[in-house]
Amino acid sequence: MRIRVDYTTTYDYSALAGDVIQLLRVEPTGHDSQFIVNWRLDTDIDGHLRRSHDAFGNIVHMFYADQPVRRIKLHVTGDVDTIDTHGVLAGTAEPLPAPVFLRATPLTLADAGIIAFARSCEDANPLNSCHNLTTALYERMNFDADVTHSHTDAIHAFGLGAGVCQDYSHIFLAAARRLGIAARYVSGHLVRADGLVTQPAGHAWVEALIPGLGWTGFDPTNGVSVTDAYLRVAVGLDYLDSAPVRGARRGGGMETMVVSVTASDSEAPSQSQSQASGQVQS
Repeated sequence: MRIRVDYTTTYDYSALAGDVIQLLRVEPTGHDSQFIVNWRLDTDIDGHLRRSHDAFGNIVHMFYADQPVRRIKLHVTGDVDTIDTHGVLAGTAEPLPAPVFLRATPLTLADAGIIAFARSCEDANPLNSCHNLTTALYERMNFDADVTHSHTDAIHAFGLGAGVCQDYSHIFLAAARRLGIAARYVSGHLVRADGLVTQPAGHAWVEALIPGLGWTGFDPTNGVSVTDAYLRVAVGLDYLDSAPVRGARRGGGMETMVVSVTASDSEAPSQSQSQASGQVQS
């Protein structure tokens, strides 16, 4: 599948914001089942853009605005060819040893409820355990974008029995790690089977290290294994390690953020795309 992405994040400030810095994890890396055809990052204000890699192997851009701003728009476009490997990855950059992904983080701690849930899904075969966790979370949780936020942890979301893809993923990570399965958070994009093209955010799922297979993708939000409809952008121990955009500023008053993501099969009917301009130096 050729996945086309058009992704815009717009920040509005109630007062001038100075020393604006944005840390961006929005450019995917290639691997044996994901080939980058083209990728572009633009902004509508002048600034400097520096590209590097973080400890997880993700491509990272640091954007530094040249002057105080009241508004900033980041615009990402690109095309990526993907191959369906039933979620099994090969050829990914792996700068960290697998045991790192057994670590719990504040967002992926497990309480007694999550531990009991994990044990109920456990199988002698770790692959079966992960499939069981994926199915059980899909059946147990209700998707609700209004009950959690970006700092909600696995324990709180599991107690609510509701949340968004970030919450499903954090609960899976908490449970899998308690079973001794190395697992990590993935942020990216999904071409949805229901035909919804423009979405208010990207998608999140997980990868678990399966003996004999390697890193393998699971999507508990949709109760399935990862397919060629998934475009993998960044990984980490939890959401904070792979968030598409994080930033800092001085002043600026109240902040409003609006995100629009279009992820589609490029053979689908084309849609109008927002334009961004500006001078960016990398």
